[in-house]
Amino acid sequence: MVAAIGPRPMPNKFMTANQAKYSVQLMSRSLGVSRSGFYAYHSRPPSARQVADDALSYRIAEIHEGSKQTYGAPRIHAEMADEGVHVGRKRIERLMKGEPLKAPLVRAQWRTV
Repeated sequence: MVAAIGPRPMPNKFMTANQAKYSVQLMSRSLGVSRSGFYAYHSRPPSARQVADDALSYRIAEIHEGSKQTYGAPRIHAEMADEGVHVGRKRIERLMKGEPLKAPLVRAQWRTV
């Protein structure tokens, strides 16, 4: 078994984005997915995890903006734990990567004497 390197491909999102340029039949054949799977993807409601991730993303963005964009995943994780929301730090990191939220990189300045 070969381990995948990098993020998992999202053929349905790619196909949706390029549907105006190329036919669904051509893209599904090229990407190795079924047309019926593509149309089923569009007809099904979002999963419970997706709904929860959307709500968490909104709250993460609020905390990030409230900190003047200085809080990273560890501080947001601590803030949410103080609020009673139990969510993993890595999940927060994943959601922050999905939204372009980053804390500024602050490096210590060393002085030589």
